[in-house]
Formats: sequence, C-alpha cells, structure tokens
Amino acid sequence: MRFRKRLFEIIESAKESDRVSNIYDIFMMITIVVSIIPLAFKEELPAFVIIDKIAVVIFIIDYLLRVLTADYKLNKGALSFIIYPITPMALIDLLCILPSLNIISGSFRLLKVFRLFRTFRVFRIFKAVRYSKSIYLIKNVFKNSKKPLITVGFLAAAYVLISALVIFNAEPDTFDTFFDAIYWATVSLTTMGYGDIYPVTTIGRIVTMVSSIFGIAIIALPSGIITAGLMEEINKRDNLQSKEIDQKEATKEE
Repeated sequence: MRFRKRLFEIIESAKESDRVSNIYDIFMMITIVVSIIPLAFKEELPAFVIIDKIAVVIFIIDYLLRVLTADYKLNKGALSFIIYPITPMALIDLLCILPSLNIISGSFRLLKVFRLFRTFRVFRIFKAVRYSKSIYLIKNVFKNSKKPLITVGFLAAAYVLISALVIFNAEPDTFDTFFDAIYWATVSLTTMGYGDIYPVTTIGRIVTMVSSIFGIAIIALPSGIITAGLMEEINKRDNLQSKEIDQKEATKEE
C-alpha cells in the first residue's frame, strides 16, 4: 500500500518539496516534447522511429502506473480501476499510445490501421497538462472562472447569430448562404478581417461598423476574466508557499 501511494505521489503533479516527483515531471515533459518533433517532418527517418518507440514505451509504463494507482486518484475503491480508463486524461493517454503500437511490435497486425491516425500523436501535447505547473495554474483559472466564461460564451454566440441574421437580410446578394453570414460575423467578432467575404452596400457597412465595435467589447471580456483569475491563482500559490516556508522555519526553531 505504501509503495503504491508513493508511486501515486511521484507520477502526479509534484509538490515543491518532492524532488523525485519534480524529476519525473521534467522527464515526462522532455519525453512529450521530443516525441512530437517527428510530426514536424514529412519523412519517416530511422531516428524518428527510434524516438517514437522509446516514447511510446515510456507512455505505456506511465499509463499502467496510473491505472495501478487509480484508487488514490479517484478515491472510489476498487471501482476506480474500472472508471479510470474512461476518464478524459486516460483516453488522451490511449490516443497517444495506440497509433504507435504497430511500430513497436509487428504482431499487432490489427493495430496497423492506427497508422492512418498518425496525427493523433499530437494529443501527446495534452499530456503536458499533468506535468507543467504553469498549465495546471491556467487550468485552475478556467475551472474557477467557468461560470463567467460560459456567460461570455453565450453572449458571443448571441452576437454572432444576431449579426449574421442582420447582415444576411440587409445584403442578400453578397451572402449566398446563412453559413457565409455566420462566418463573416465570427471573423468580425475576432477582428481578424480576412476580406474574402465583406459587405458592399452602405447598410451592410454600417452593420459591419456597429458589430465590430460590439465585437471588440465582447472579446475584451474573457481577457479581463482570465487575467483577474490568473492573478488570484498566483496570489494563492504565493501565499501557500509562504505558509510552507514559515512552517519549515518554525519547525527548525523548535
């Protein structure tokens, strides 16, 4: 039991004081980064095959360790070992592993179909969520700011729909389908302005000016929410670290 618990502490996001866990996190981050380098090349060089073999073996070991310690992660007893494989991060782990299984063993003939899904290896980037404290911090920001961000999301969707309806009816000759109007409204919301579809009438241009002004305001809302949430999380982390340092100093004095 103690051995499995220690394994869980190592493979989970490291605490500042846990040196072994910190080393494991750094090692896994390096493995993830190196494993996606071959995706930037069209050629299948021998070195890339070796890199993928080593990486997928490491990912398999990491996955098995996580399954072995699933009860500490989910706290649902024996049921944890059944539930864990279908959790989002576990599924991402599988998507990172499966496309490469036919490379490490020719006996997996049925798995050769996964060569068609080479792009699935990009999911290895999402594994970094577990090992990067910065990404973990951002994840907490989105989690804690979920309600206001959802509200802004609905506001943005309403903006796109209303703008699309207005421009579609104000300038039907320019926008052949309602999807074209939605595409234009989305591009206007993000202030990208590709210029492939644009209004040519006076009414259409007025609608564009008004929608662009509102679009800038809507885009600014999530930026402010995320910034405020990030500052709050950083302050929480700094306060927690300060408390830990104070506790250590108090213990040394005793």
